[in-house]
Amino acid sequence: MGQDIHTAVQEISSDVRAVQERDPAATSKVEILTSYSGLHALWLHRLAHKLHRVGVPLLPRWVSQFNRFVTGIEIHPAARIGHGLFIDHGSGVVIGETAEIGDNVTIYQGVTLGGTGKETGKRHPTVGDNVIFGAGAKVLGGVSVGDNAKVGAGSVVVSDVPKNSTVVGNPGRPVLLRGEKVGIPDSDYRHLPDPVAEAIKCLVARIVEMEKELDEIHPDRGGTREQAVRETQAVLDELLRFDGGAGI
Repeated sequence: MGQDIHTAVQEISSDVRAVQERDPAATSKVEILTSYSGLHALWLHRLAHKLHRVGVPLLPRWVSQFNRFVTGIEIHPAARIGHGLFIDHGSGVVIGETAEIGDNVTIYQGVTLGGTGKETGKRHPTVGDNVIFGAGAKVLGGVSVGDNAKVGAGSVVVSDVPKNSTVVGNPGRPVLLRGEKVGIPDSDYRHLPDPVAEAIKCLVARIVEMEKELDEIHPDRGGTREQAVRETQAVLDELLRFDGGAGI
């Protein structure tokens, strides 16, 4: 019993240090202990997990449900969580039954480590050490997220994330790998691809080609064709100007 209390005190001290190191808004230990719902959720999960491991029926889920009601954070009692987890803000976080989380992981609000609703067995993510999940990120299925990876806010990840990488988008794709840029620039929202604009540009370009083909078939079109081409080209130029940043 005494050993259990000593272990619990050490874990709480480690939890408080994790908040101090990663949240510049934290001003004191008293504030952290009393005002951080992510910590409260973690402590209640540890209780639920211990009850689950020794085979206590139903009670672990009751504790988990109470945890969700009090903190807005849902963690299944069977989920395995390492040391130093920091859930910042916390509201809307969901961690599924077979999820495994390594050490020193940071999770922001709205993150889901969930399944796709189809699998049985291992159906939730396995997360390495020192991983950061931005607000609203969704990692679905039995995928792996490597050590030191970052998952950008709002990303939807359905495949493995390499270690030391940064993943953004829906579906999530690496933009940084071992410190080197790949794909689109990290967090450069001005240059994210716009599929609608790309489709319109293709359509306008095709219209110009069709006008030229009609001119070859009916050379007497003359001014009508030239006017149509000018109007179409003007639309294309305006679209390119907007897509290049004028519309932002």
